[in-house]
Amino acid sequence: MKMVFLGPPGAGKGTLASLAASRLGLPHISTGDLFRAAIRLQTGLGLKVKSIIAEGRLVPDDLTIALVEERLAGEDARSGWILDGFPRTVAQAEALQRLAPADFVVDFTVADSLILFRLSGRRVCSSCGKTYHAVTMPPRRAGLCDACGAALIVRPDDSEESVRIRLLAYREQTEPLITWYRERNLLVTIDGAGSPEEVYLRFDQALADLAAGR
Repeated sequence: MKMVFLGPPGAGKGTLASLAASRLGLPHISTGDLFRAAIRLQTGLGLKVKSIIAEGRLVPDDLTIALVEERLAGEDARSGWILDGFPRTVAQAEALQRLAPADFVVDFTVADSLILFRLSGRRVCSSCGKTYHAVTMPPRRAGLCDACGAALIVRPDDSEESVRIRLLAYREQTEPLITWYRERNLLVTIDGAGSPEEVYLRFDQALADLAAGR
């Protein structure tokens, strides 16, 4: 089973991808993780990515596609995968369909108001990276990480202004991609509101419906 997960920042698609990967026995492939791994291992592609990022430029499609192609050739990806963060453009989607066509694409939709609530309330440990939420998942001691006791911080891109800019950029970039997949009858839309378990149940039902041919 080959799946692509789409969704705006704060939709929870990374969490859902991890849940689905664990329960379905598929690798969760995140382009962000691929970039970091390639840089850490200093592969040829990784060195190119490192220099591009160091210059503040976006990683071009051809390099991103090459990294994804390399990862999809891995032994663990032969029976399927969940792609998170790729494709982001129609050009990337076309490349993926040539390399390894997705069986379907899940678009997790969430209202902007809920995304703003989720991200503006997010708190991250400055040491171990553990994530909290000021309202829904606060630490036991205000401002301090339960795991290591370090101070919690608000990431710069989680400010309300930054979140609105990120949402606008996402929609401008991704709307054509969603339309492209919808026209090919590959798109499945799932409500991303609620707890991860609630959203996973909707996803699981969508899989059952697809298997039944409905």
